[in-house]
Amino acid sequence: MDNLDNLQGFVLFAIGRTPVTLGGVITGLLIILAGFAVARLAKLAIERVRGRSRHGQAALYIVEKLITYGVVILAFVVGMSSIGLNLSSLAVFAGAIGVGVGLGLQGVVKEFVSGLVLIFDRVLNVGDYVELEDGRRGLVQEIGPRAVRIRTNDNIDLIVPNSKFIEGPVINWTLHNRGRRIHIPFSVAYGSDREQVRQVVLEAARSVPFTLPETETEKTQVWLVEMGESGLNFELLVWPTLDAVKRPAAMQAAYTWAIADALECAGIEVPFPQMDVRLRSLFGQEGDRALDALRLEHPEAAARKRAGAPNPMTTNDAAEDLARPLPPADEPVMESRSEGNPAP
Repeated sequence: MDNLDNLQGFVLFAIGRTPVTLGGVITGLLIILAGFAVARLAKLAIERVRGRSRHGQAALYIVEKLITYGVVILAFVVGMSSIGLNLSSLAVFAGAIGVGVGLGLQGVVKEFVSGLVLIFDRVLNVGDYVELEDGRRGLVQEIGPRAVRIRTNDNIDLIVPNSKFIEGPVINWTLHNRGRRIHIPFSVAYGSDREQVRQVVLEAARSVPFTLPETETEKTQVWLVEMGESGLNFELLVWPTLDAVKRPAAMQAAYTWAIADALECAGIEVPFPQMDVRLRSLFGQEGDRALDALRLEHPEAAARKRAGAPNPMTTNDAAEDLARPLPPADEPVMESRSEGNPAP
C-alpha cells in the first residue's frame, strides 16, 4: 500500500511551482474520459427523444449540442484541476494554445465558431433541404463542430465546412417548413389552342398526388412566357408538398411526364426543331392522310388515330418514386449498432 501511495505521489514534472504527480494525471485522465462517456450517452438519449418527436426538433438539436460541448469542457477543466493545475498555471497553456492558433489552428477555431453560429442562428436545421453555390443539393443530416454533413438523394454524403454556410450564398428550400412554388417548362406547336393547353396541363398537375390543394395565395397556374423559334413556350407554376420539394429531380420529371401524357392524349402537338422538314400538304392531302401517303407513320398508329382510340396509359416512374416516403434524418445510433458501421 505504501508503494502504491508512493507511486501515486510520484512527481512527474512541475509547472511553475505546481508539481504534477502520477496519481493526479491518472485521476485527471479518468475524469476527462468519464466526461466524454457522459456526453456520448447524453447525445444518444437526446437523439432518441428527437427522433420520436414531431415538433421542436431544432430546439432539441441545440440542447444536444450545448449539453455535449458543456460536459466535455467541464470534464476537461475538472480533469486539469485534478492534475494539479491552477488558473495561473493554465495561463501558460493558454499562451501555448494562442501560439498554436496563430501558427495553424485558425481554420479549426473558425469552423467551430461557424458551427455554433449556424446552430443558434436557426437559418439551417437538421432535416432542411439545401442547395450549395455549386448546384449540389441534399438533406442536412448533421451540423458538427467542423462541418455540415449533407446527404444527396443519390445517398451520397457531402462534408461541407461550416464557414461555407456563413460566407457564401446557400439556398434553403425548406426553411421554416414553408411551401415553395416550382416552375415546370414545356412547349407546344404554333397554332395550338392556348386555352385548351392551359386546361389540359392544369388538370394534369392537379391529378398528381403530391400537388398541394389550391388557396387564395397558392394557385396552380399556366403562363405563356415566350414566343419560341419552334413553338409557344409555357411554364406550369405549381405548389408541391415539402417531401416532393426535397426531391427536385424526381419532382421535375414527374410533372414533365404528366404534362407529356396530357398533351398527347389531348392531341396537342409538341414542336419540333426548325431544322426538321415537315410536309403539311401532299397532292391536296393534309395531316395524317399526307403522312399515310408517304408511309411515314405506322399503319396501326394511323388507324388508332382515325378511330379516335385513346393512347395507351404510360407509367410515371418519377411520380411513383415521389410516392415513396422520404427517409428521415439519420436515426439515433442504437447501442447494438454502435460498434459497426451505421446504416445509410
